[in-house]
Amino acid sequence: MQKLSIWLSAIRLRTLPLSISGIILASCLALYNGFFDWGIFALAILTTLSFQILSNLANDYGDGVKGTDNKERIGPERAVQSGKITPEELYNAIKINILISIVLAFMLVFRAFGVKHLLLTVLFFALGIASVVAAIRYTVGNKAYGYKGLGDIFVFVFFGLVSVIGCYVLYAKQVDHVVFLPAITVGLLSAGVLNLNNMRDRQSDKKSNKITLAVKLGEKNARRYHNLLIVVSIITSGLFGVLYYTSPYNLIFMLAYIPLIVHLKKVNTNTNPEDLDPELKKLALTTVLLAILMGIGYLL
Repeated sequence: MQKLSIWLSAIRLRTLPLSISGIILASCLALYNGFFDWGIFALAILTTLSFQILSNLANDYGDGVKGTDNKERIGPERAVQSGKITPEELYNAIKINILISIVLAFMLVFRAFGVKHLLLTVLFFALGIASVVAAIRYTVGNKAYGYKGLGDIFVFVFFGLVSVIGCYVLYAKQVDHVVFLPAITVGLLSAGVLNLNNMRDRQSDKKSNKITLAVKLGEKNARRYHNLLIVVSIITSGLFGVLYYTSPYNLIFMLAYIPLIVHLKKVNTNTNPEDLDPELKKLALTTVLLAILMGIGYLL
């Protein structure tokens, strides 16, 4: 049981709901437009969770072997850092997870497109491979993009654009204008979660030569960037509510603005990086809440 709890810690269960928020939102949009399919939904959820777990394991491995996860780091102790899982054990788990991710991605693409949409089949299978590579290369290797301040861009693209727009195309076999503002909203908030994590770890990352965007920007500008991400996400979601308004129920997602505003107030008045850690969970769950309410509100 103790070993299981260690592996569950390495998987980082609290990050998983955020990873599927775009899938849930895209599925609601597809349901409204008459394209929903339960098989695609189930496989999309499983595939996305697999990608996220792969990213978490690779992140633990990459930061662990580089020495970035050390005693000066503020966040939860990681598996390799603690010594409870060896780098070799984690490396083997990553290889198994890669295989699982590729199999799930293949099943998802085949379920969605079969042999009737060859171009989309090839495109999405390539996208699946790209997702696997992106999950690994965030911290693993000498050219890890997470160490060059590029993590935010990848999170915005994969958690926002790929997650929402890509999932919708799996259902509809086409891109509709209704998906763009939701995709941007989820992408910005997801980037906000990463930035908050990097703001918390800014000092220890700088000492370990992990040059995140928060390290590049410095404390004040990282906070301003965080404000920009959250405020613009509120604007894009609000535009979605106005442009696609059919009833007051469409706007129930605006309830999520309350914790977002409270969150911004806490971040802007923060003087202790340790106090940012609980805000990570709050922002991630608020993003999930907003995505679900946007989807449900669109259906009502």
